[in-house]
Amino acid sequence: MQIERKRDILIRELKECEYSILSDFLYEAIFIPEGATPPDKSIITLPELQIYIKDFGNSKHDKALIAEVDANIVGAIWARIMNDYGHIDENTPSLAMSVLKAYRGMGIGTLLLTEMLSAEKAAGYAKLSLSVQKDNYAVKLYRKAGFTTVSETDEEYIMVVDLNSIYKTEEEDGF
Repeated sequence: MQIERKRDILIRELKECEYSILSDFLYEAIFIPEGATPPDKSIITLPELQIYIKDFGNSKHDKALIAEVDANIVGAIWARIMNDYGHIDENTPSLAMSVLKAYRGMGIGTLLLTEMLSAEKAAGYAKLSLSVQKDNYAVKLYRKAGFTTVSETDEEYIMVVDLNSIYKTEEEDGF
């Protein structure tokens, strides 16, 4: 892992008083291809994006973790059962995740994803889903974590991870 050793990274649950930061991380989660102009931040008010954060914490299925570096929140991952781009069924939470640009490439996304997969497995979920644009560098991260493509469009993949399968494999391998 290529994390600067002078930095301590803390992965913890998002506190209720911090739920409002999910809107910032939702904007950061929007994939912007190289050379493209970022959309206005008001884009997150669209209903198809608000589903990711509106009334977060009001459902037993809502779960969020954050990454802190030097006491600053630099990344977030959250899951909820919602009818979003990555929705596959009513029993599978969908994931959203982002890391601030200045902190990408340090392994923070991997830490967040690993902790969330473990937490959702412990909460009794069998699988998690997500939607990711094909050109997004995060596709490699998701595949490495055990996600597989279950459907696709011209621009994006719908991916699912079988939590029972990845944790069974780790246990068999002695992890």
